[in-house]
Amino acid sequence: MTLIKDVIRILEDFAPPVWQESYDNSGLITGNPDAEVTGIILCLDSIESVIDEAISENCNLVIAHHPIVFSGIKKLTGKNYIERTLLKAIRKNISIYAIHTNLDNVLSGVNHRLGTELGLRDLKILSAKEHLLKKLVTFCPVAQAEEVRNALFEAGAGGIGNYSECSFNVEGTGTFKPGENTNPFSGKIGERQHEKEVRIESLFYAHQQAKILNALFKAHPYEEVAYYINTLDNSLQTTGSGMTGILEKPMDEKEFLLAVKSHLGCSVLRHTSFTGKKIEKVALCGGAGFFLLKDAIAAGADAFITSDIKYHQFFDADSRILLVDAGHFETEQFTMNLLKDLLIKNFFYICHPFNKSGY
Repeated sequence: MTLIKDVIRILEDFAPPVWQESYDNSGLITGNPDAEVTGIILCLDSIESVIDEAISENCNLVIAHHPIVFSGIKKLTGKNYIERTLLKAIRKNISIYAIHTNLDNVLSGVNHRLGTELGLRDLKILSAKEHLLKKLVTFCPVAQAEEVRNALFEAGAGGIGNYSECSFNVEGTGTFKPGENTNPFSGKIGERQHEKEVRIESLFYAHQQAKILNALFKAHPYEEVAYYINTLDNSLQTTGSGMTGILEKPMDEKEFLLAVKSHLGCSVLRHTSFTGKKIEKVALCGGAGFFLLKDAIAAGADAFITSDIKYHQFFDADSRILLVDAGHFETEQFTMNLLKDLLIKNFFYICHPFNKSGY
């Protein structure tokens, strides 16, 4: 039996909710996480027609990219499509889950899939996030150091890019005097103890702190565990907005635009005037990503593909980059395939059929 919260766990392990932007509302919007899953519908927007399809297909979980609720709702009277959708979902016991900017910001998320569909290689985050990393420093007896390290690694510490189980270790001598009513691992009450110890340092994601500390306390032999945690200014190169990639071969601008239209199924593209340069390095951001224009230029991109660009914003390209508005849906349409692949990998037996009328 698979519960809705089991599916949510897989989604949030892949794209942690804490990586969503401050304005966002990703997560479970309606429904009971303890309900058994009868079927799943994937969509960009969980509008009424999607709920109707979920009802007809006996699916009680809708996973959407965009949250149906972005700002506060004070009444549910059915006066608009948002309220009608929520009322229908609640009446029919259909859960709605949104996975939005956290899925945008993860390395293998929305933008990576878009870049892959466009045939780009060497995909990298365009604007990496900062203050998401912390460093744990702790001290333990030499004989127990490996056990403590393993516990920290198992809890998620020690990841640096594509490397895992990373730590720094140095041996030294620690001192302590056990007081009354203590139960020391070594030494005697009232006497100073000199203990050969290992200083262990390891990085972890900020949202993992509770899990990391729980693992530390369980594995550490001391009654009182000495440790401290620092928040790092380092940018996290595996998490952030937008992406850059390289074309297999440089294209002239017209050839490039025709290729984008073909890959994305666009009937039309809005773009700035040609710069006269070959297109080789491409920056992109699915959905509304104009805020990354300066980052795209700084990264040395020849073109920047995104959507929802306003009239006067095109002038900001200033002939330094080919700025392309390919459409919001068009640049996010592969999100459902991304989610489908993730769910099939973990829950193949509950992922068929997906909604037949399109995502």
